[in-house]
Amino acid sequence: MPQLIPAPWLIILLFTWFVFLTILPPKVLAHTFPNVPSPQSTQKPKKEPWTWLWH
Repeated sequence: MPQLIPAPWLIILLFTWFVFLTILPPKVLAHTFPNVPSPQSTQKPKKEPWTWLWH
């Protein structure tokens, strides 16, 4: 049964994890978002009373 020979599969597994852990994280972390969120003010907006014009 050739699938039980670990020699080629072990190398493929190690190389795949090497790629996942060394090459892909910098590419993912270098991604920039097109819309940078602007900081919100810490002051609450002033609430005005509702005017009931129909009463």
